[in-house]
Amino acid sequence: MQPVRTIGRPRHLSLTLLGSLLPFAALADTPATTLETQVITATQTAHSELSAPASVSVVTRDELDRYPVYNLADAVKYLPGVHISPSSTYGRKEIKLRGMDSDYTLLLVNGRRVNSREALTSNYANDFDLSSIPMAAIERIEVIRGPMSSLYGADALGGVVNVILRQPTDKTEAGIAYGYEHPTEGDSGDSHKASGYLSGALIDNKLRGNLIVETTDQAAWGSEQTVFANTDAVEKRQNGSAFGTLNWLLDERQSIDLDMSYRSDDRKAIWNNSGVSFPTNIQEMDRWTLGLAHNGNWDGFNTRLRYYYEDVELMDDSEIMTNLRGVKGDVQQKNHTVDGQVSAFLGNHLLTLGSEFRRIELSHNQNLGSDTEVDQKAVYLQDEFSIGRLDVTLGGRWDDHDSFGGEFSPRAYGVYNLTDNWVIKGGAGKSFKAPSIYQFDETYGVLACRGMCTLVGNPDLKPETATSYELGTLYQDQRMEAGIMFFDNEIEDMIYTDSWRAGYRPSVMTYTNVDKARVRGYELQGRYAFNDAVGLRANYTYADAENRETDEPLRNTPQHMANIGLDWQALDNLALNLDYQYTGCQYVYVSAAQPEVETGAFHTVSLGARYKATRELTLNGGLNNLTNEKRDDVAQSIDNILMGRTLFVGFSYDI
Repeated sequence: MQPVRTIGRPRHLSLTLLGSLLPFAALADTPATTLETQVITATQTAHSELSAPASVSVVTRDELDRYPVYNLADAVKYLPGVHISPSSTYGRKEIKLRGMDSDYTLLLVNGRRVNSREALTSNYANDFDLSSIPMAAIERIEVIRGPMSSLYGADALGGVVNVILRQPTDKTEAGIAYGYEHPTEGDSGDSHKASGYLSGALIDNKLRGNLIVETTDQAAWGSEQTVFANTDAVEKRQNGSAFGTLNWLLDERQSIDLDMSYRSDDRKAIWNNSGVSFPTNIQEMDRWTLGLAHNGNWDGFNTRLRYYYEDVELMDDSEIMTNLRGVKGDVQQKNHTVDGQVSAFLGNHLLTLGSEFRRIELSHNQNLGSDTEVDQKAVYLQDEFSIGRLDVTLGGRWDDHDSFGGEFSPRAYGVYNLTDNWVIKGGAGKSFKAPSIYQFDETYGVLACRGMCTLVGNPDLKPETATSYELGTLYQDQRMEAGIMFFDNEIEDMIYTDSWRAGYRPSVMTYTNVDKARVRGYELQGRYAFNDAVGLRANYTYADAENRETDEPLRNTPQHMANIGLDWQALDNLALNLDYQYTGCQYVYVSAAQPEVETGAFHTVSLGARYKATRELTLNGGLNNLTNEKRDDVAQSIDNILMGRTLFVGFSYDI
């Protein structure tokens, strides 16, 4: 028999709203071991990983501390269904879920969108969003594989990555950490990372706050694997960030949260342009954010009202673009979001009703004819209820966009509880991706074809849509976990631009809705604890991704991905871990004459150790790419280069 969920009990997580899971006073004292089993991204109400109506994985704070993690791509790379794909030269990466392009992965922080893709398009290697969140500020990461437009609107065709940040505590806590990485081959590439954390009560039982600072200095890394000497395989990066939160407990029913952050992210690389010149690429981004939220826990219902502001400023001195345009790029993107939500029981139905308003303001002196802004409004409704052992989630969202009109995204999901530890789950949903400003604004012109043509927006574009299905089973207990999930994604109206190729060299190109694609496959995942000291983790993903118009495989999508990890608590204060990752063959674009070339499979092995020297001091170290694996000549020719064997050491001191 399933326990009855009651709104009037604020300690019960089943009605905790997405953006306010941790700030509620009643939840501040909940043991961390309980919180680690909860996920909230799938429905904006809390579930266990087993019962969640979605395919979901969680990366905990403890797991983040095992490895030298510099951005979100590093943090989620061992999860099922995840492929970390190089987005360009100089070491930038992007997150792909279930074979879907990275543009179809929606990034959230505490349920709020993070977006600078209008300021710097993904075609020009924008991984700044993945680097915008200080790793020291993260409590955990939830990854939903599969469409989630019924709750989050556009861009969630492939899935959602939601970063849950550390919240202030009544107890005074503080800590510092430092990490160092050194590649054992190539030229330079050393990296230093330091962070500090402070949290506690400013007014007992009334006002709490925290402050997190982080800085990273990574030297450019040169390698003999690059096509041309004296170019960078990995760019130079200098990052600095500060993040702070205030949590004001008005009374037993209400709280107000205020958070602010700043991050500078400066990049520099000598770019291998496969030509006779080697231009310098310099990009400097400053990002400010401000968030304000009111959370209410009332008799019979819960409420949340939020405002979020994001200001992204980019100085883009990419030498090719600057020379062609005659001016450095001065880009500013401002995002405003207001959303509200209420959850309540109506009989045995848990209803969640919400609305959202978003405005994007963009100015771009190189590519955009004039400043522009886009508004989008939405309303959504979700119903969770049980019929015997079957838990059902039904939902739908209506989005209204300035340029392409309305779009409805429905979703239905069921979880059948065979036992307390074993479920069968599956569902279907429709999702969409709205055309970006650079795709639909006809005054937005991006230089392409190495400066020999211009790619302009098309105001007649339709949103890309996907219809998705999944069905599988999952078993979990304290000792083991085993599951399989089949998935099928049909994508229509894919936004496409013609290739610049021999015999076809227009001076102006645009985007059109022509392509259809299908990605189908399955995921296997498992975990087994041999005893209290030794445990094994493994997952495998098969993804068959093809362009339905041409019957050709989608680029940068390996058909096979596998991860195996071994954890060993060798001593009470010494933990060791060994991780193996296999990435299968995939097709890549090499040149206009070779648009579809297969590059070979590769694998990496990493070894790590954590030693608890004292109650406060923890030491860690290890090796990434232990076998010094290199990718084949095809991958190296387009600068998809693996960093060689790399030593890492570090420490953390917490009080």
